[in-house]
Amino acid sequence: MSADESLKAWLTLSLIRGLSSKDARYLLKEFGSPEAIFSSSSDTFKFLPKPEISSVINLGIQEDLIAPTLRWLEDVNNHVVTLADSDYPKALLNICDPPLLLYVKGQLNLLNQPALSIVGSRHATPQGTNNAEAFAESLSQSGLCIVSGMAHGIDSAAHRGGLRASGSSIAVVGTGLDKVYPSANRELAHALALHGALISEFPLSTPPLAPNFPRRNRIISGISLGCLVVEASLQSGSLITARFALEQNRDVFAIPGSIHSPQSKGCHKLIKQGAKLVESAQDILEELGWLIATTNPQHLPNIAQDHSFLDALGYDPIDIDTLTSRCGLTVGELSAMLLNLELEGVVTCLPGGLYQRLH
Repeated sequence: MSADESLKAWLTLSLIRGLSSKDARYLLKEFGSPEAIFSSSSDTFKFLPKPEISSVINLGIQEDLIAPTLRWLEDVNNHVVTLADSDYPKALLNICDPPLLLYVKGQLNLLNQPALSIVGSRHATPQGTNNAEAFAESLSQSGLCIVSGMAHGIDSAAHRGGLRASGSSIAVVGTGLDKVYPSANRELAHALALHGALISEFPLSTPPLAPNFPRRNRIISGISLGCLVVEASLQSGSLITARFALEQNRDVFAIPGSIHSPQSKGCHKLIKQGAKLVESAQDILEELGWLIATTNPQHLPNIAQDHSFLDALGYDPIDIDTLTSRCGLTVGELSAMLLNLELEGVVTCLPGGLYQRLH
């Protein structure tokens, strides 16, 4: 069977209503490929929980069912990656419920790049948004792809930070890739499609159904080396992602906050349960044993000799927003500079997102 026919078999198998991914993987294990499944006799599928599924399988490849996806794939930026493909994220092969296939819009090479997920509240505070963006850019600059769920708040900030550096960003969404949810993130989705990637296990035209979002969280954590929770209430879906990460033997990190803030209580709960408290991107890189990419000197000033920057920093604790107004630099530029200063022992990061010059 040709590659095109093989893909048609994968798509048909994935679109059979009522066939769970667990049962689909069992069939693949028994028969070796979707093509072999569709070539088998009806008696073979008696173990399936729903008899009607056997009848659907016996219909063979359903051209009408998969036609919309095949038309979508005519765009060179759109892809379908199956469990049998070399581009399938190898990290997902180690989780208990890997998706049968993934719909991908964007850069396929990112699927197997070392990644870190950053998640948090949809109702983020300004400080939380700044932290997510700054951490994401620093980690992306170090070569880690930033993974999140493209929701409002922390997710969106993480994607923006990731896209600004070499590691880029992946959004794992809870809809079909022919839809953008939330619609206010249309511009962000376009940027991810061009310079990063959007992925989904859900077929085209799948609307934003509530059960899909907790389910996609296992992919956000599973594709990553670790998961950073920036802000989260006690009822936050981010805690579901953190739980998946623990079950998948991934590192979990959390940024502490005010004891009076509802958006910090989820992070504090995670820390009490053993998540690693982090105050800087360097904390995460050290825990992961990750080597920091060399910063291009053409993009950042020589901060060891930049007395005007050090004068602006002063010796008192300072937050990044105040430093931004003093220096006229972006949060991303400052975050990269401060990270380098931390490595040189010039600056230390204090609780609450503050920085202090040491000498």
